[in-house]
Amino acid sequence: MEINRLNIRTLSMLGECGAFGLALSEFAEQNKNVVALSADLCKTSGLDRFRSHFPDRFINTGIAEQNLIGVSAGLAAGGNIPFATTFSNFFSLRACEQIRHFLGYMQENVKLVGFASGFSMGLFGTTHYGLEDIAAIRAINNLTILSPADGLETYKCVIESALFKGPVYIRLSGSINMPIIYKEDYNFEIGKAITLKDGSDIAIISTGTMVFNSLKAAKILEEKGLSVKVINMHTLKPLDVTAVKECCSCKLIVTVEEHSVIGGLGSAVAEYKSKSKIFPPQLILGVKNKFEKAGNYAYMLDKYGLSHSKIAEQILQFIDNL
Repeated sequence: MEINRLNIRTLSMLGECGAFGLALSEFAEQNKNVVALSADLCKTSGLDRFRSHFPDRFINTGIAEQNLIGVSAGLAAGGNIPFATTFSNFFSLRACEQIRHFLGYMQENVKLVGFASGFSMGLFGTTHYGLEDIAAIRAINNLTILSPADGLETYKCVIESALFKGPVYIRLSGSINMPIIYKEDYNFEIGKAITLKDGSDIAIISTGTMVFNSLKAAKILEEKGLSVKVINMHTLKPLDVTAVKECCSCKLIVTVEEHSVIGGLGSAVAEYKSKSKIFPPQLILGVKNKFEKAGNYAYMLDKYGLSHSKIAEQILQFIDNL
């Protein structure tokens, strides 16, 4: 697909699952080894187009996520490039042992696409929220974890993952009509964070859907006279420690993620900083360690302090208490 403003807008309208399905179908036209698998969630995961174009390369394992990993690993061992899809929490919690064994230990070339992470499932509630997936999968050896910020970055994640040798977990969130971060083509590289905005007082390191909210929060903070740097940490593992090190010149580091405050981006940054003698304080913004009643997507983000206004408010409060 040609990357232009019209196609970028299309990817945004499709949302991350739709962008994933489009990217995979296009890549499969060029590479006959690409196969797609679903745990009975073909349409939800954006694979309708793929199934229609490549019916012999699509497998529905049914609602059997552990088996989905085993089948995918077998296909990878046979030289295929399997993209396996299901809800992010079903991958990371229900099939965690199989991921550890076949992808972590055996390093089979399987690409996991965990969709509906964070609060994407809205009123479906806690059983369908993916809030611990990064923590669980990040602890497994040899897995690369990607968390795209918009439709175009999702497209790039899929293509780069297909070309990448080794197991990858792509974390999808948000909904259709996603905000656009990248209005034109750009260079995407696994493991290399992207500085979206420079600043000297506060460095906000964000990932996934929180990149857009972080940029909007930065505008609020700048109206208060603060200089704010914003980083898109699209690769959560391996973490771009060079980018984190550069952020340490600021007076405060803030990490923002649509994930538990335990074990995700904030923890990864703190783990790196713990090795340094000199580093600024860090504020970890994410989902607090408790379960709340369900609501629609925007409501849940605001309730957990992840709307742009709540992000800015919490940063200002933290600064006041330093």
